[in-house]
Amino acid sequence: MIIVKTREEIELMRESALVVSRTLGMLAKEVKPGVTTLQLDKLAEEYIREQGAIPGFLGLYDFPNTLCMSPNSQVVHGFPTNEPLKEGDIISIDCGAIKNEFYGDHAYTFAVGEIAPETQKLLDVTKESLYVGIREFKVGNRVGDVGYAIQKYCEDHSYGVVRELVGHGLGRKMHEDPEMPNYGKRGRGKKFIEGMVVAIEPMINLGTHRIKQHRDGWTITTLDNKPSAHFEHNVAILDGKPELLSTFAYVYEALGIVSNEENEFRQKALVL
Repeated sequence: MIIVKTREEIELMRESALVVSRTLGMLAKEVKPGVTTLQLDKLAEEYIREQGAIPGFLGLYDFPNTLCMSPNSQVVHGFPTNEPLKEGDIISIDCGAIKNEFYGDHAYTFAVGEIAPETQKLLDVTKESLYVGIREFKVGNRVGDVGYAIQKYCEDHSYGVVRELVGHGLGRKMHEDPEMPNYGKRGRGKKFIEGMVVAIEPMINLGTHRIKQHRDGWTITTLDNKPSAHFEHNVAILDGKPELLSTFAYVYEALGIVSNEENEFRQKALVL
């Protein structure tokens, strides 16, 4: 059952999402060769709590950490470790926080130093596909419209679109209806209505779409061990159109990136 949110609840969810956005921005300054993902995890937990929020992943389904840290061929759900990041790595950082009894949950894939051009293109296309999908999240469209748009965009670049892992509704629970696959057929699935809030999160592989789940029950890697990218936003439907609740602006500020990619999805300008 889809749980529709009021405008007041959506604004509370924006606050939750921005806790995560600021945390990813803080981490952007720390992602570099030599740092361990466990060090980043500790920084994130402290920073989330300093913002008056609670780490959303810590203890969820018995997950033991604040961040899902998935380098290189890991797709999602990786554990932070004591292994240092290396020049040329990529690292998906997926973060959740609870504030006002609502979840924020989004992700960004970072380059560690200089990365291979083909890997950078994978990151660029995956992030672009996120916005391609968000444009389809509007009243009257259906789940399949978002999935189809993401799938076509990525497969047109010869990338593999993961099937087994999907986006989801978001609210007082981390995972609500509907599931939001990154593949599908136009006009299929649940219809979008005013007040819906979802997490849209393309998980796209440089090679095959096929994946492998490891014995720990969490870690997921590409079957061919080629890199995978993951970007995620929290989006509401307001006045029939997609409204971004999360932002990558804090990441871009930290990395010196100038971008207006989010502007079309905001009724009001974001104030950092």
